[in-house]
Amino acid sequence: MEGVGGNAASAVAPLAKWRNDFARIFQYYLDRSTPHTVHRWLGTLVIALIYILRVYYVQGFYIVSYGLGIYILNLLIGFLSPKVDPELEALDGVSLPTKETDEFRPFIRRLPEFKFWYAITKAFVVAFSMTFFSVFDVPVFWPILVCYWIVLFVLTMKRQIMHMIKYKYIPFSMGKQKYTGKKSSARSNGLSKD
Repeated sequence: MEGVGGNAASAVAPLAKWRNDFARIFQYYLDRSTPHTVHRWLGTLVIALIYILRVYYVQGFYIVSYGLGIYILNLLIGFLSPKVDPELEALDGVSLPTKETDEFRPFIRRLPEFKFWYAITKAFVVAFSMTFFSVFDVPVFWPILVCYWIVLFVLTMKRQIMHMIKYKYIPFSMGKQKYTGKKSSARSNGLSKD
């Protein structure tokens, strides 16, 4: 009896070891790709173009594309939203500044850029693999799905932009700000003394 149980455990052990090794190597390359933002997004763009070409040539899988679009819209909302939502959280010192006199707090996303990229890339890979199974090719009238998705996108983005305006935050930074405040008035005062 011990031999039977031992053989089953020994047969599973190499599979578990291989899976563990693969996960470690995958995580290693994922960690190495972290600082290369442009290259990561270009790779995702290539994957998205391959998916779009596949759907175009097959002339199907519109419901998969619609689901992918809804999922990406959901990820975009998480990417554009602050980690601590001022509407939902009580003022406990962790909220966004709402007045000019409030202390500056950097914008922290609910969904960081790397996780946003990784989720979108995985979504395109899963959607691409779904196009090889006819069970996911549900016949639908795709123009209605496109129109509904556009309406959903516009309404969702309108709500998100209104939230940004109400709580005065911008989810993008263009680098370090340079202040050139009172230098011009100091020069004019210096010139008038001469």
